[in-house]
Amino acid sequence: SRVEHPAGGYRKLFETVEELSSPIAAHVTGSIPTWLKGSLLRCGPGLFEVGAEPFYHLFDGQALLHKFDFKEGHVTYHRRFVRTDAYVRAMTEKRIVITEFGTYAYPDPCKNIFSRFFSYFKGVEVTDNALVNVYPIGEDYYACTETNFITRINPETLETIKQVDLCKYVSVNGATAHPHVENDGTVYNIGNCFGKNFSLAYNIIRIPPLQADKEDPVNKSEVVVQFPCSDRFKPSYVHSFGLTPNYIVFVETPVKINLLKFLSSWSLWGANYMDCFESNETMGVWVHVAEKRKGRLLNIKYRTSAFNLFHHINTYEDNGFLIVDLCTWKGFEFVYNYLYLANLRANWDEVKRQAEKAPQPEARRYVLPLNIDKADTGKNLVTLPYTTATATLRTDETVWLEPEVIFSGPRHAFEFPQINYKKYGGKPYTYSYGLGLNHFVPDRLCKLNVKTRETWVWQEPDSYPSEPIFVSHPDALEEDDGVVLSIVVSPGAGPKPAYLLILNAKDMSEVARAEVEINIPVTFHGLFKRA
Repeated sequence: SRVEHPAGGYRKLFETVEELSSPIAAHVTGSIPTWLKGSLLRCGPGLFEVGAEPFYHLFDGQALLHKFDFKEGHVTYHRRFVRTDAYVRAMTEKRIVITEFGTYAYPDPCKNIFSRFFSYFKGVEVTDNALVNVYPIGEDYYACTETNFITRINPETLETIKQVDLCKYVSVNGATAHPHVENDGTVYNIGNCFGKNFSLAYNIIRIPPLQADKEDPVNKSEVVVQFPCSDRFKPSYVHSFGLTPNYIVFVETPVKINLLKFLSSWSLWGANYMDCFESNETMGVWVHVAEKRKGRLLNIKYRTSAFNLFHHINTYEDNGFLIVDLCTWKGFEFVYNYLYLANLRANWDEVKRQAEKAPQPEARRYVLPLNIDKADTGKNLVTLPYTTATATLRTDETVWLEPEVIFSGPRHAFEFPQINYKKYGGKPYTYSYGLGLNHFVPDRLCKLNVKTRETWVWQEPDSYPSEPIFVSHPDALEEDDGVVLSIVVSPGAGPKPAYLLILNAKDMSEVARAEVEINIPVTFHGLFKRA
């Protein structure tokens, strides 16, 4: 069921908006479940240019924090720009001051050649533009991107509280925007670091829950395990990782960061982060596993063919195997090459033409055997009855993985996956909810039964939803008892410009919507904070 978008309404996702001075009321149709109390918090870009200077990439616009509040069946909407250094300095100097993911910040034209030359030696000013996600640490909430800076925000007022530099607490050069948060509040994350004898490596960091002493848990951050790097000078781009009660899974892809390019002062040659990526065309994908409690690496070399990976769906243990469900993009070319705003804002035929050339999406299940016997060389080690995924022990002692495909459609991605995380994260599960990308344009919401591959879809013409957030019913008996929340942009002539959509998580039918009179640009990730 291919839907076309000739009117190009998806461009509204990439339009600058103003923040609000106070929350506005949303107009509800249908009825909000009485048990749904709390707020949906989401992050994304909201400012796509500073004066006459444009940002060029999807991940460059300045961070806007959004909140839909649910109280007694009423809904309000609020949004504020995150007061990062990048934003405050841009507003003050009325130009782009900090280099973003795909946009180079030119030196201050007011400085003379000498002061510019000396500012090169201060090294790279890393962006703190927290546009990707928001997550809790202890009792606090942080907006984040993928650098070493996270920004504490007030989840009630959306005010910015302070910038935190993770480098001051733990040995990482950055951290992903996809930490795992356990039910007791423990936070796990991963970032690359300088390991032994100048080699690159990846550290898993653990931030404990809030203790009785009420000290900020960030102060107690620690490294629990270090994964080696396939290339001592070029770490892979890492966006998320897998976690089960006993194991940590790190998928090392062929999209590499050329650190020498990154460190050879960009300012000398006008580069940005995107210019520092390259693909290793021969390594394929390496999968690493560590024991969570002991912090011990498993000495098993899992290998498979090349793909890009941004989002793990879920990971769980079953009878001596790890089941690793992923949203992959086939091949070694970096998908972010296709996410420049000029591409995303193009007319529909051009959008389709670009997406035809890009890596193709596929949701896959990989199965990793944890117990390896050399006597089984040449054999498929997977004995689970419910999967066609294989793992073959080869003579060089690597284990070659072939996946089971759990969702695939031509240029149709099942992406931004969400599950009933609180109850089923790291455990055997049945359902995932995803955002359907049609040639990179988000135009549907999809529920996937990972066991039977059955799907349910919500879709309306000229409507552009966001990542679906699952909220469990407080007295849920089944995995999918609850609702799914998504922000939908509907630029057509009829409805309001945007609304919050509430779907029944069982069959993806509409329960209610809360419409607002203003446009809401693209958001990437977020969470539901219960009242």
